[in-house]
Amino acid sequence: MVETLHLSPEEVVQQQLDAYNAHDLDAWLATYAADACQYQHPATLLARGHAEIRQRAIARFAEPDLHARLLRRQVLGQVVIDHEMVRRNFAEGPGQIELLCLYAVEEGKISSASFVSGSVQLDQACAE
Repeated sequence: MVETLHLSPEEVVQQQLDAYNAHDLDAWLATYAADACQYQHPATLLARGHAEIRQRAIARFAEPDLHARLLRRQVLGQVVIDHEMVRRNFAEGPGQIELLCLYAVEEGKISSASFVSGSVQLDQACAE
């Protein structure tokens, strides 16, 4: 694992995206501050701290098709906004969901992440 203290906010967020796509929960969680919070935008708390964030992510990281494709990234100071298309294995079947992910990075770690979710698009074979 690269020491994150000397990474730019963009590099920290890229590191977490790489770990997410590698299904490496420990490496992904290491990009978050110990007291980080995750929100459904704008202010619905989803998880606070490593233990809750890990618990929330365990099932997702076990999904065989899990993969986030970065469509666009915007960086402004310590804030990184990723526009992604994420492949998932939903209860209804495999598909994808469009996400906006807003990350605040402090001292080389993600201190908060806020997510805006689009609608689920199931693969055609499952939708019929």
